[in-house]
Amino acid sequence: MADLFTAAAETELARRAPLAARLRPRSLDDVVGQEHLVGRGAPLRRLVEADRLTSVLLWGPPGTGKTTLAQLVATASSKTFVQLSAVTAKVSDVREVIAGARQRLGERGVGTILFLDEVHRFNKAQQDALLPSVESGELILIGATTENPYFEVNAPLRSRSTLFRLEPLTTDDVEQLLRRGLAEERATADAEAVTHLATRAGGDGRQALTTLEVAVALSAVSDPAERSTPARHVTLADAEAASDLKSLRYGRDEHYDVISAFIKSIRGSDPDAALHWLARMLTAGEDARFIARRLVVAASEDIGMADHTSLLVAEAAARAVDFVGLPEARINLAHATVHLACAPKSNRAYAGIGEALADIAERPIGEVPVHLRDGSYSGAASLGHGSGYDYPHAHEAGWVEQQYLPDELIGRRYYRPTDHGEEGAIARRLASHDVGSDDPAGHHSERDPEETT
Repeated sequence: MADLFTAAAETELARRAPLAARLRPRSLDDVVGQEHLVGRGAPLRRLVEADRLTSVLLWGPPGTGKTTLAQLVATASSKTFVQLSAVTAKVSDVREVIAGARQRLGERGVGTILFLDEVHRFNKAQQDALLPSVESGELILIGATTENPYFEVNAPLRSRSTLFRLEPLTTDDVEQLLRRGLAEERATADAEAVTHLATRAGGDGRQALTTLEVAVALSAVSDPAERSTPARHVTLADAEAASDLKSLRYGRDEHYDVISAFIKSIRGSDPDAALHWLARMLTAGEDARFIARRLVVAASEDIGMADHTSLLVAEAAARAVDFVGLPEARINLAHATVHLACAPKSNRAYAGIGEALADIAERPIGEVPVHLRDGSYSGAASLGHGSGYDYPHAHEAGWVEQQYLPDELIGRRYYRPTDHGEEGAIARRLASHDVGSDDPAGHHSERDPEETT
């Protein structure tokens, strides 16, 4: 009788489980997306089907199937499957799993798979506790993380695991999941409602199904007369109302990716894209001071002398962030973002300092020419310091030709202005001076500088 009640309770709990849990795949063939990992002949599928899986790290955004894949491994494997969450597990829990794995292996020759969800939440000591067992093979680890494992997982543990990256689901993938969800909920939906939910999901299948579940519930609430009707119909209005509950995904990995996209949009003179990434960062709660610092850097790195006011605008926006604060400071950040995106571009000052530093590291750099040395102190004249220096302001043009580089670097060019914006005038002025000459070795500043974002 107790077994009957237990079975009935489990059936009721399964019926009441969230839609995403009810639709969890039962085989690799049911998995939506991740064809590069679980499609026919794909590496992860081959390892699972052969029951030859070694320790792995599943890295990907939320809702892409990390937990699902781990559980499918459990059903396909002859090994014992143990699941822990790094959010709640302690070192003592890990040691207990290791002891059990050692006992099973010794007594019955049965291996153990430990699925550790949110593995990045384990600190260094907790991750280190896994190392000996993973290295010896008495424990196979499947670690799941939404964060970049190169930042969050200890190098020794990472090097002993195969890394599989899960990609965000495509819109088509999400629509396929939504159609399954509608069938499970015995509901229908307008095509535009499905499209809206799929595009707003951001590649997160679990979030899409959760939002669909809300939309189906809203479709019933919106028409009380239909509440008892098994089949419910989701309209675009229901989908929009439900998706407004969705929070923006913005973990550590997105922090780096979005700021990179932001800077590259400014560099590419696309103010619309730059404003999009700015809005995305602000919506996700990014530190406004961090955004402001990146604008200040971009003003010199990507615009430089083509529009020297850009640095002033960026610096003013940075000051406004501290002086005004959010939410109003978003206006100042947008002002600076649009200014920098629309400004003419030049990286020649940035490239120039890079080449000058490279020469200092790699070439003989010589001494300061005697006529440029400090001649203001007592005894300097007896050493000849400053002798022969020609004061530019003593000339009508405010310029006079003389040597400023060390002898070993004569003819080197570090700053080669473009004809973009104000830098064109600088180029013409320097050309009129006829300063220096081209390096016969072909030394120039055309190479792309190393990116810093």
